[in-house]
Amino acid sequence: MTHLIAGVDEVGRGPLVGDVVTAAVILNPQHNIAGLADSKKLSEKKRHLLAADIKQYALAWSIGRASPQEIDELNILHATMLAMKRAVQGLSIQPTYVKVDGNRCPNWDYSSEAIVKGDGLIAEISAASIIAKVTRDQEMIALDQQYPEYGFAKHKGYPTALHLAKLAELGPLPQYRMSFKPVQQSLAMRDGQLAGA
Repeated sequence: MTHLIAGVDEVGRGPLVGDVVTAAVILNPQHNIAGLADSKKLSEKKRHLLAADIKQYALAWSIGRASPQEIDELNILHATMLAMKRAVQGLSIQPTYVKVDGNRCPNWDYSSEAIVKGDGLIAEISAASIIAKVTRDQEMIALDQQYPEYGFAKHKGYPTALHLAKLAELGPLPQYRMSFKPVQQSLAMRDGQLAGA
């Protein structure tokens, strides 16, 4: 039996808006993809080129996600684990072993291990981190086109000073994670302003 290793990583635990996005990738041992690394250490251009190669040459790849509503219901950790399960279940070929970036694996039936900083050490996890990052960034750019005043293309939903200022000024959209503290603070501030109006 062929030993098929899937790498799994997530992007988007820290942002205040949008899905947490995960990816699972089984690389083709016959096709080496040069330049795989932690997605955060690659330029945007390089990530896009590598993502195209991964999608073309990997034996299988899949995206999983959990919505802002699921994040609010479950909390970000449990929602991330759910999204990781969805990514692996979505693979067209099921792996015999799963390597997950971080310090814990989802509660599942796969033989697996969690590897801290795995996205810089394990090619399959690097590939997953690249696909997840490119997917989520594209979603933030699409959201930016709908709501340009929030600056999503710049901050990708992370709580930067610019984002927090825009959130305080404009209030949260339905795509926000309402359980996250800065979002709750912006709601409380707006409620206070409305009460005082």
